[in-house]
Amino acid sequence: NKPKMTLSSIRNFVNVSHTRCSGVFITMATVTTSLLSSAGMATSAISSATGSAPQTLQPYKLLAKQQTSHDSAILRFALPETRPLLGNDPDVPTCIKVKYTHTVDDEHSADEPSTSDSYSKSYSPISHPSTPGYFELLVKSYPYTPGGGVGKFLVDLSVGDTISAAVKSERLMHGSPAVLERNWKNVGMVAGGTGIAPHIQILRILLRDDPDAIVKLLFINRHSEDILLKTELDALVRQYPRRFTVTYSLTGVTKEEHDRVKGPSSMDISATGELIDTSDKFEYGRGSVDMIRRALPPPSSQSETGTMIFVCGMDGFVEHWSGPVMRAPSLKGKKGPKIQGPLLGLLKDAGYDASEVFKY
Repeated sequence: NKPKMTLSSIRNFVNVSHTRCSGVFITMATVTTSLLSSAGMATSAISSATGSAPQTLQPYKLLAKQQTSHDSAILRFALPETRPLLGNDPDVPTCIKVKYTHTVDDEHSADEPSTSDSYSKSYSPISHPSTPGYFELLVKSYPYTPGGGVGKFLVDLSVGDTISAAVKSERLMHGSPAVLERNWKNVGMVAGGTGIAPHIQILRILLRDDPDAIVKLLFINRHSEDILLKTELDALVRQYPRRFTVTYSLTGVTKEEHDRVKGPSSMDISATGELIDTSDKFEYGRGSVDMIRRALPPPSSQSETGTMIFVCGMDGFVEHWSGPVMRAPSLKGKKGPKIQGPLLGLLKDAGYDASEVFKY
């Protein structure tokens, strides 16, 4: 007979430490999964037992809001008290779908009733999936448009407001939702704009829980002021100087123009006491095979360990780098599920195989 565990006793085995970095709190949480296993309790069983299954549409309260640019913010939402984690597994990336109803008042006639339209949008949290008590979203505000406007709704929220959302099913990446124990020792990430969000969660998992993984991020934006989460990325570079590097590419400025305004090279002390060059590494343009060779790990065929490249951004961005994400045939009048489709674009030109590229 295995001992019974209560939710409060599980929380007692969640170790949390906070580091303050340039005004941003980074939370590192360690969940003793072996304890859950020995108690005979799968995390999904915990959720159902406490009456707050992640996949159920439910309210989440906004705890904090940090403006990161003129139209973007990091939003921290509280988890229900009956659930310790956002998802079912503390080591698997999560994704949450926010549902929002936009009411339009007819300004021309008091006799015409208001109309409401329901919208939804999926977001990948930027917090580690093992973070207890809350999760964080990076959200960019776009103007209301027919069929859109969820981002503006979220960025306009005030602390204390609530949203309705449900955790989506775990995303299968080449057959499994897991990031760890996949032999991905050379990991590359290609991000465009807010496409950085899914990468951040995977990055946190790999850096914290896989000491052998080396990660290289290529982050593409129009101008340097458009770079999101730069404070967090800089902190991770200092914390893992031998395992994590970032290259920024700017599409809206030439090297000569940028050289006139960027700061000089700088040195810093890493979290391990090493003297490291913290100068930002810049490329220029939308991407090329030569840029890939400078900024990303080589294909598995050219290295002794496994390589995985993640790509996330707007549809045109993903298509340029790796070919479009496609959809399977529709089912019962609904959109078919997303599928990877063939590998195309720059990554194919650079010699990668479809099995070592995943498109968001």
